[in-house]
Amino acid sequence: MLSRHDRAIMQDLARRYLEVCRSERNVAKRQLWIRHNSLHPTRPLFQAMTRQHFIEDTDASRTGCEDPFLQLFERELKRRLYHVACDDDTVFEPWLVHHATHVPASPGAGPWGVPFVHEQVPGGTGWHIKPTILEPEDLCRLVQPSHHIDEVVTAEGRDKLLDAVGDVLPVVIDRGPMLRSFPGDIATDVGFLRGHEQMMWDMVDRPDWYHQLLAFLRDGVQASHDACAAAGDWSRTCGDNQSMPYAEELPLPSPSPDPVERRTLWWFMAAQEYASISPAMHDEFLLQYQLPILSQFGLVAYGCCEDLTRKIDILRKIPNLRRIAVTPWADVPACAEQIGHDYVCSWRPNPARMVCCGYDENQVRLDITAGLDEFARHDCRVDITLKDVQTVEGHPERIRDWCRVVRLCVES
Repeated sequence: MLSRHDRAIMQDLARRYLEVCRSERNVAKRQLWIRHNSLHPTRPLFQAMTRQHFIEDTDASRTGCEDPFLQLFERELKRRLYHVACDDDTVFEPWLVHHATHVPASPGAGPWGVPFVHEQVPGGTGWHIKPTILEPEDLCRLVQPSHHIDEVVTAEGRDKLLDAVGDVLPVVIDRGPMLRSFPGDIATDVGFLRGHEQMMWDMVDRPDWYHQLLAFLRDGVQASHDACAAAGDWSRTCGDNQSMPYAEELPLPSPSPDPVERRTLWWFMAAQEYASISPAMHDEFLLQYQLPILSQFGLVAYGCCEDLTRKIDILRKIPNLRRIAVTPWADVPACAEQIGHDYVCSWRPNPARMVCCGYDENQVRLDITAGLDEFARHDCRVDITLKDVQTVEGHPERIRDWCRVVRLCVES
């Protein structure tokens, strides 16, 4: 039974959030992203994709709900309202998403039937992968992933959210597949299964076997996506482009539970584990396995933190590619020259230089202006994302100030 106390907190947050979603400014930002992602000339857009300033503001992030499940959504609504003050180009949608609980094919294991194991660094946040596929013959231990949702657990969460805010905000159940985003890009899971160093040796020492492993993972991702489609579980909230998922070519995200086809959705893949791999080997040992999956979707965003400077040419093989990540390790002039206005440049400046290791407003202005000048020189469609912020050193105001400085740069 939901307490009056918890319901009052959630109702207040939901009403305030709904006002933000309905604001003219929010509507205008959505239209700007639609044009931008459809390759029309716009000013550079920007967003601070970080939670760290909210986390380090202990007063703002403190929860009041007694129910642990509702605390998750209370914190998320507070974070979104907190983010409004950043005044970036983030768009807020008027609903809450509750992700369905998936049941893996092998209880207690990962999606492939074996556990993903890592060792935590003592006293730190880093960790080291302990591979579970140690020998070639271990390939037989893998199982194809399933698309099986725990309806009871999922319904319990849905009902609690509906009771808390359902009369103010729609509650959307995201029943999309378990293998999406990083778990669905093949590179992430092969890194967990074999270890990053070993998978590089595999490409040279046992390429035929490694191709078998990659084909198994490709087929597993595709099978889980097909099963999701057969169950009618793809919906408008399943799309992802690591940014704002809008474009003229695709329907807008929606709280509707009606099933949709994958070709109407954005999709995202990366290749972070292949950052040190040559373009030719990236193509042979990853991209050719990603392509059949990506081809099912409407538009594609590619890349997260890996340097793709030397790989723009092979990425052109993705027929529905629309966004390419230009990371802190990328050669910005070279990327801008290669990409031009064929795709959106999703530029991610180095967060350490921006806000993590001290804060220098003049340095931010110089870095952002220099980057924007390079993109402008080649008529690029560019947006800026501040991401992977691990700390603001106890100064949450840095994110808001970064947004202020960047807005001056993009609007000048």
